[in-house]
Amino acid sequence: MAGRAEAGAPPRRARRRWFRPRARDAAGAPRPALALALALPPRAARDFSANWRALQEVLKQKAAGLAKSLPAPETSPKPRRATKDVEGIPAVNGSGNTVKFKPVNRTEGGPGQAGASPTNVKSERTAPGESLGDARSNRKEFKAKRKTGNSETKQGDIKHKKRKTDERAEQPPTEDDIWFDGVDPEDIEAAIGPEAAEVARRKMGLESTSKPTVEQVLVKEKAFSGLTKAVAMDCEMIGVGPQGEDSIVARVSIVNQFGKCVYDKYVKPTEKVTDYRTEVSGIRPEDTKKGEDFKKIQEEVADILRGRILVGHAVHNDLKILFLDHPKKKIRDTQRYKPFKQKVKSGRPSLKLLCEKLLNVKVQTSEHCSIQDAQAAMRLYTLEKKQWEAAIKEKTKPKKNKTL
Repeated sequence: MAGRAEAGAPPRRARRRWFRPRARDAAGAPRPALALALALPPRAARDFSANWRALQEVLKQKAAGLAKSLPAPETSPKPRRATKDVEGIPAVNGSGNTVKFKPVNRTEGGPGQAGASPTNVKSERTAPGESLGDARSNRKEFKAKRKTGNSETKQGDIKHKKRKTDERAEQPPTEDDIWFDGVDPEDIEAAIGPEAAEVARRKMGLESTSKPTVEQVLVKEKAFSGLTKAVAMDCEMIGVGPQGEDSIVARVSIVNQFGKCVYDKYVKPTEKVTDYRTEVSGIRPEDTKKGEDFKKIQEEVADILRGRILVGHAVHNDLKILFLDHPKKKIRDTQRYKPFKQKVKSGRPSLKLLCEKLLNVKVQTSEHCSIQDAQAAMRLYTLEKKQWEAAIKEKTKPKKNKTL
């Protein structure tokens, strides 16, 4: 027959199926498939430490407490429409609670007999054959039983249930449950916020002193606000020419030795502006419109600088843009001062880097301000004023000729 093997033909070999052997542990038991997957490193910050969730819970509790302390806005709730009392159906009051139906006494007469005596009227709630007085007495007895018996058992059950739920509920974490193992509070402040950093400082026993502002570090309060022997200058520039490659001055600011501003003016552009460089310079078109003539500002700045020590950061660029010159021995450039280079380990340190490393303040975080830049340069100068001036005097001393 077709489909059958012929007589005498060798039988077919059955196909063998090959299975990949499952991985086994040290005891010889097969491992689950999930254990073979490679463990990926955590990506979210909360996966790095078991402390994260407890800290977040504490911060949420503080935020919730602050929200509760604030007065709630006065809002007039919308009155709910009361449902009509229908015979045999409980009514609903404005607060959403069901109340007993109070039927309206109907009289046999028409509307003119609305003031009829209640003796002739029977309540619809009373059963047939039952007087009104009997119904009232039964109702009073029922209320008394409910107050003495059922209400007490229900209240006891409610208290018991509340006690059980309170015992089952997990207690929220407190500051005692949070630990910080050698983590810098400043890193915690940058990652989570100042409140978390305060918690960390308290746990570590560090003093939680608030940092002074940038202005408090750079400017001396209640100091002389006029011109001093040393002044610091900074200029903001805008772009002209094709693609704004060339620069012209747009603002000039000068501060005295104590950081007090003594001069700050905008300059009218002498050429067509192609790039205001607002993200760096902070200059906008409306600023240059109220500016003054370049020559007038040039003369005023020259009069202020005459005979004084000029402090600045890369101050040669500011003098160049103003087409001014100043004696080299009267210039104190914070970018070229060798001790500053050695401290921050940079050949051409930026003003931002010097302030961060030496003054522990952050400047130029967004748009630049020529007043703040001049104040920062002056503060760096006063920080090393004695050593700086002593080094200059040592250089300018005439060398004595040795006679044999």
